[in-house]
Amino acid sequence: MYKSAPTSRTRRSRIAGFNMVELVVSMTVLLILTAIAIPSLMRSFRTYQLNDAAARLSDMLKFTRFEAVRRNKRVCFLMQQNSTTGAWTLGTDSNCSATFDTNGKQQVIRGFASILPAGAPPSSASITSTLGAASTLTTLSSTPGSITFDARGAVSPLTAYILYVGCATNPEFGYRAVILLPSGATQVWTAPNRGTWQRIS
Repeated sequence: MYKSAPTSRTRRSRIAGFNMVELVVSMTVLLILTAIAIPSLMRSFRTYQLNDAAARLSDMLKFTRFEAVRRNKRVCFLMQQNSTTGAWTLGTDSNCSATFDTNGKQQVIRGFASILPAGAPPSSASITSTLGAASTLTTLSSTPGSITFDARGAVSPLTAYILYVGCATNPEFGYRAVILLPSGATQVWTAPNRGTWQRIS
């Protein structure tokens, strides 16, 4: 039996895109998936910011220690906070005169992650118990703050320092702590808000 050719209207309906119902369902699914993914992405981004700030702080301490050994003289690590922006500048101070070297290496910590005073992060008791019962950690969060390395790369005078990194207004993403041992070696620790410290490097 002979079939008539499909009309142009039928052909157009077959090649048409989404109808309104399909479009609404697709957008709803997309919005739900986005709502699920955003908190996870934000947490990953904040974790990256904290790790990056702690790593830059640790690297600057290591660099200053290396400079003291390379120059065979006392070199100071110096950190200062900008009272307007709240940003911290870290760098070397070859003369230990509370001024950065003119052409020296510097790092800036600003934004979400900042250097915090003691009291905001969790207690450092778990760190001191791991390091040894006799360990006493001096918190360095004042501005300007300074640490002196001798020609052998040891802290002078022999002192163990702790520098806290986190966000004072948004503690849910946790904290980082950079430990400087009297020998000049550094460690990085992490802790969730109101949690226990664990060493990560």
